[in-house]
Amino acid sequence: MSLLTVVKDVCATVGVQVPQTVFGGIANNRTMQEMLALANEMAQRISFDTRDWQMLQTQALFTGDGVAERFLLPADFKRMLLTANVRRSTDTVAPMLFIPDLDEWIDRRVNNTTEGRGEWIISGGYIWFWPVLGVGVTARFPYLQRNCVALTSGGYGDSFMTDTDSFRLDERLLKLGMIWQWKAQKGSPYAEDMGSYSDALANAMGHDAPAPIMIDRRPMSHHNRGVAYPWPVPT
Repeated sequence: MSLLTVVKDVCATVGVQVPQTVFGGIANNRTMQEMLALANEMAQRISFDTRDWQMLQTQALFTGDGVAERFLLPADFKRMLLTANVRRSTDTVAPMLFIPDLDEWIDRRVNNTTEGRGEWIISGGYIWFWPVLGVGVTARFPYLQRNCVALTSGGYGDSFMTDTDSFRLDERLLKLGMIWQWKAQKGSPYAEDMGSYSDALANAMGHDAPAPIMIDRRPMSHHNRGVAYPWPVPT
């Protein structure tokens, strides 16, 4: 479903003139300016503020040269996944240690304090590793893409550029979200429309990932099996 199709449905529902185009003559069309701004806001709100959607997940891979301490984050990087770890190819047991504070990172470098499994931090648009990744050593992590729009011109972007661009997630969510938000902005009753959107969002979130096999109250997965002592037991 294209942006134009979504906007037509929204306009028909909220009681404004149904357009033949969104972008054509938009400079002189206040309604379409508002519709476009709302479509971009709602698309990004759904994509980034609700969950780590499977469709938008990908992974970054960095290869060391024995010199570089930092690497530019991917151009489409939005944020780390909520459960993300950074893992080196030289350590298959434990992920690298995340240092959340830049001052702590500097303190550890000044005092030559280093975690044995390696450390990382994101700062200034870069991801930093210590010790530096050796030649051919890789580090990877999953992240959420910022580009939630499929562009007609090819590839993906973070906002709509033409009438025929499309939302990468469920377009019905985009439509329902735009309807209640439009009504709210215009001072019209919107509680029922917001409820319909919330129900659809909850349903889409629930079906976004495969249901795990449950044992007692915990899913049976490798991620939930902790390593108590990842070295040979002393004798």
